[in-house]
Amino acid sequence: MLDYDVEAARYDATRGGVPRARAAARAILALVPERARTLLDVGCGTGLVTERLVRPGLRVFGVDASAGMLSAAARRMGPVVALGDCRGLPFADESLDAVSAVWLLHLLPYAPAVVAECARVLRPGGVFVATVDKDAGHDVDSDVDALLAPYRVTRAHDAEPRITAVASEHGLRRAGEARFTGHGQGRSPAGTAAAVSRGYFASALALDEAESGALVRRLERLPDPDVPRADPVYRLLALRKEG
Repeated sequence: MLDYDVEAARYDATRGGVPRARAAARAILALVPERARTLLDVGCGTGLVTERLVRPGLRVFGVDASAGMLSAAARRMGPVVALGDCRGLPFADESLDAVSAVWLLHLLPYAPAVVAECARVLRPGGVFVATVDKDAGHDVDSDVDALLAPYRVTRAHDAEPRITAVASEHGLRRAGEARFTGHGQGRSPAGTAAAVSRGYFASALALDEAESGALVRRLERLPDPDVPRADPVYRLLALRKEG
């Protein structure tokens, strides 16, 4: 996994910036009931999405395990963000109306524990909104994707069947779905080659050192090396707590 304390300084600029964040926030809010008065954004990162979760009467909090990321979020949002582990959220049982987790579960081998923790802090009728199958959203049938395909992880941490099964164990039932575009996230051959070299695809690709080197060389031979292919489309699930 990346060192997100180090990544914080360049994270927004390399992840689609405001257009991507705005699209994510709009999709999240579309799945959060109008009656909700509190929302926790788990893995809030730099707060670029979190600060856009704005609606009259909705109070928003953020939590992240990276001090570097949280420092950036605090500059945007002030004291409503806190340092914390997503497996031990600093909120009481049944104290929140909504919880979001965007671009988080795919990184975590312990994703089921995070889903359980988010269910714990939700009130009955509350909604957990999370991205699922995140890495698959980047597959746009491009020439870049064709080269990555043989190395794709076959059992993603955020695979929808896995997340919905765990959610069901904790009283969460599917309540809706949304999709949004990852603006500015289309992959170019050159950018993908550089990312593979740096180990950026740990959650998506299973590569040893020799395979990584061979893949980089094949990516570097593709035409239009600096031209991004189509933007990804991400999926959000809404899971409502029964009770």
